[in-house]
Amino acid sequence: MTASDMKERLMDTEHLVIEIHPAVEDVRFLEDRLYEYGVEQTGVDDGQWLAIFLRDDQNIIQAGLKGWTWCGSCYIQTVWVHHAWRGRGLGTKLLQAAEHEARRRGCQQMILTSYSFQAPGFYQKLGFEVFAVLDEHPRAHRDYHLRKWLR
Repeated sequence: MTASDMKERLMDTEHLVIEIHPAVEDVRFLEDRLYEYGVEQTGVDDGQWLAIFLRDDQNIIQAGLKGWTWCGSCYIQTVWVHHAWRGRGLGTKLLQAAEHEARRRGCQQMILTSYSFQAPGFYQKLGFEVFAVLDEHPRAHRDYHLRKWLR
């Protein structure tokens, strides 16, 4: 396919496909392209995934944290603890481990979001500060954006 053919095909928006269950590889492809653009714009190519898990004897995940570090920041995307393990300090241990690793990687801040029905108060107890709130998202709730400086 020539560059002209590719351009013509890209302009054909009638072939857009909405996927409810996209392949993990396809989503990763988009993330990688966005990362490459960020590197191109900033000159910083130090991005790394960050994942921390607690697994049981059968290797089943009971708790975990997922995010990444890049350009002096640690972005926490997912924190989850199985209901049987909640209230035992495991969430705190996950965030402490992430903070330790973020510092080791040279990060100056950690950033995350939490809905009002999730755990914004928990994160605030760990030193995170609210820097933005989106009201009525989702329905009658709030979307909190929090940051913790790692000084």
